[in-house]
Amino acid sequence: MKSIVFAVAALLAGSITYGQSTWALDKAHSKVGFTVTHMLLSEVDGHFKAFDAKITSSKPDLSDAVFEFTGDVNSIDTGNEKRDSDLKSDKFFDAANYPTLTFKSTSFKKEADKKYKVTGDLTMHGVTKPVTLDVVMNGPITNESPRGKQEKVGFKMTSTLKRSDFKVGTIPVAVVSEEVEIKANGEFTKQASATADAKK
Repeated sequence: MKSIVFAVAALLAGSITYGQSTWALDKAHSKVGFTVTHMLLSEVDGHFKAFDAKITSSKPDLSDAVFEFTGDVNSIDTGNEKRDSDLKSDKFFDAANYPTLTFKSTSFKKEADKKYKVTGDLTMHGVTKPVTLDVVMNGPITNESPRGKQEKVGFKMTSTLKRSDFKVGTIPVAVVSEEVEIKANGEFTKQASATADAKK
């Protein structure tokens, strides 16, 4: 009986020590963008000026991380106002009806040192489909700052999607490529837990 009690106590202690942590996005050191090919000749880059993301994990090495992302379609910026207007129109993203792009991961698997694959559900233009991204994780590290010690981690994510899978644009691929390269860089800071705040 005592062994059972000790086992339960150990499990409870572990859950307290390694409770779920939230990592918030440092927007000043993060970017989410995309690249398409124009006329089979040149690459055109764009990015979302307004976006947010967070990570939740119960393990110190983030090996069980869950990623959540939202992007404001109306904030698309390719450096050309006319092109941006076209992308936001019903010719492509139809921002009036589908103003938000979202992603939530369903798995995070290690492939090699610092290299992972994250799979999740991407919702864009009213269509939800599973996608997989290649990930490079840097950290976590402990950073000394005027605010005290902060735990930080960085992620670089890349993937290639087909815009037709999400019904984004019917323009011929000879004008705008079918394949869209996704590129995201994010720096995250671990948030203080409610337990830690209560002890202050």
